[in-house]
Amino acid sequence: MKSVTFADVASLVGQEVGVSDWVEITQERVNQFAEATGDHQWIHVDVERATREIGGPIAHGYLTLSLIPFLGAGLLNVSGVTRGINYGTEKVRFTNMVRVGKRVRMRQKLTGVEPKAGGLQLKNECTIEIEGEERPACVAETISIIYGG
Repeated sequence: MKSVTFADVASLVGQEVGVSDWVEITQERVNQFAEATGDHQWIHVDVERATREIGGPIAHGYLTLSLIPFLGAGLLNVSGVTRGINYGTEKVRFTNMVRVGKRVRMRQKLTGVEPKAGGLQLKNECTIEIEGEERPACVAETISIIYGG
């Protein structure tokens, strides 16, 4: 894990801040996401049909996107932060399917830091990679705000 102080976080702009561990995308996780969101499309939850028609079930794109906070949790320690919030995303692209049973990880690059609302607004390029595949599953530019105390 990379560490930096709140005052020095801007020194990391342009750098990769880390790469997460691999996480397996299980059918159970996909089913739980379907329950939470109401998205029960067969390509995600009907294992028999998905296997027959498309070679197996795939994760929801938004499930993949929702893993960003989890995958990024251990990548960068900013000391002196009292709280942080998700502010949004500028751009999200789902560039490859994640088949159930595959493992994903995230590569995160800090692309910008600027003062915002009494804190610092951080922009990160988050690339979710699929083990053994050239094209990533998702590329997103995320925005968060951290506050120091």
